[in-house]
Amino acid sequence: MDTHGSIAESLVLNHCRCAKGAGYQHGDRQGCLTGTRENVLNKIECWTEDFDKSPVFWLNGLAGTGKSTIAQTIAERAFANGCLGASFFCSRGFEDRSNLKSVFPTLAFQLAQRYSSFRSSLIPLLQSNPDIIYESLQDQMNKLLVEPLQSACLSTVIVIDALDECNDEDPESAILLVLGQSISEIPRVKFFVTSRPETHIMTGFRGPLLAGLTDVFTLHDIGPSTVNNDIHYFFKHGLSKLAQQRGGVEGWPTSKQLDDLCKRAAGFFVYAVATLNFLKHKIHHPSDRLDMLMKSPGSTAHEGRTKLKSHASLDSLYTSILQAAFLENDADSNTMVHSVLGAVVLITNPLPPYAIATLMGFSSESVHCLLKSIQSLLLLPEDPSLPVQPFHKSFSDFIMDPTRCLDLQFHISPDHHIELALCCFKLMGKSLEKNMCSMPNYALNCEVEDWPKRLKECGVCGALEYACRSWYKHLIMTGHRTADVISALHYFLEQKYLFWLEVLSILGAVGSAVDALNKTMKWLKEVCLD
Repeated sequence: MDTHGSIAESLVLNHCRCAKGAGYQHGDRQGCLTGTRENVLNKIECWTEDFDKSPVFWLNGLAGTGKSTIAQTIAERAFANGCLGASFFCSRGFEDRSNLKSVFPTLAFQLAQRYSSFRSSLIPLLQSNPDIIYESLQDQMNKLLVEPLQSACLSTVIVIDALDECNDEDPESAILLVLGQSISEIPRVKFFVTSRPETHIMTGFRGPLLAGLTDVFTLHDIGPSTVNNDIHYFFKHGLSKLAQQRGGVEGWPTSKQLDDLCKRAAGFFVYAVATLNFLKHKIHHPSDRLDMLMKSPGSTAHEGRTKLKSHASLDSLYTSILQAAFLENDADSNTMVHSVLGAVVLITNPLPPYAIATLMGFSSESVHCLLKSIQSLLLLPEDPSLPVQPFHKSFSDFIMDPTRCLDLQFHISPDHHIELALCCFKLMGKSLEKNMCSMPNYALNCEVEDWPKRLKECGVCGALEYACRSWYKHLIMTGHRTADVISALHYFLEQKYLFWLEVLSILGAVGSAVDALNKTMKWLKEVCLD
């Protein structure tokens, strides 16, 4: 293949709408600690290597039982064995990684990067039909995966993690329905899927198309002794390593402390990870932090009376960490805590701390300090330009559920979308101006070579870019109108609408304006004309 041909093919592939960060190699995802989860890992690994076995494997489990960590390990091992073709780690915290229409294009892009034979088959299909990425899931599956895989005659493994994180309103999982209809056409391809046992996903796997073709493994059905042994080993390894790093405490942790921690974890690996994160404080010694944690209740009477009893220990841990960080705040600080927590949990694409500060109208220093105080609950990179997000989806579940997060200072309700919508309108109202990027008259955007630099220099990045792309997503989530929201929307459409279109055009996202206006009109009819 000549260089010119490779460049031309790369340009074609770049239109495949690949979701950023969806592959297993992205970011700081951690696999299983060596010596833990060996039974389930060995079972899945044997399945990946035997193409005479069922083509689909569904690993399901409750939040916090370690599904994504196992998926990461399986992807790493499959890659090392030369049989991993592609992976998609879904995440509701990222718009493209929670969009079902991004899954098959992303998998196709990765397969094309991995196998030249697949690439040679995919390129002509994309050239003949570049709009395939906007078509139905069934058409995407057939044209982006089935046809190229048939032509390339590949044997490969595809990993899809956290399928429940994708937005899917169908009573039967839309992606599983498509997979079931197509799986027999690609017999040498195996799909490893993880998810929570949600109703629409269970319906998909139990349906006639997939029921006889799927191996099922339920994590929360593993014997308690096996899970507790793994968690005990995880705690012992992590705390011993922490003691070596920090020093000062001989014989720490004690056997009793390890046993108590395992009891509190109640089978949830996410509890163990969150606890270790909490103990890794740069100022306070881990032994002091552990003593403080042990003094907090392992559960609450309220939690014990609800159907969420399985989350009791995890909820108490999250509550203890939040209260330890913010219990003595004044009223003004409490308002900022609530606003920033709401932004971290509800924004449609994660933002860096400085962008959250700009969007919410706080100082960067204050927001960064606040986030640092609860960094055990967050993925907070050392690089301040990188986005912050909850360290695990179970924290978002907890803080948004009033039956679990009982402290109103921390509970984030759907009404918080109103504040985010108003912040977006306020920032756009203050910042958007005519031709704010000083683009030449009558020139196409593609003809302006330094347009990325212009965007950065005029401030169209971070918070303002987010506001321009996402204001309507928060608006339609409010569910009801307020005078402030209606007034802000009216001002935006009357005074800033054309400037907003200019920015979207430069960002290459002007098509989203149609979606924004359609959904806004629908929202107005529902909340203002009912």
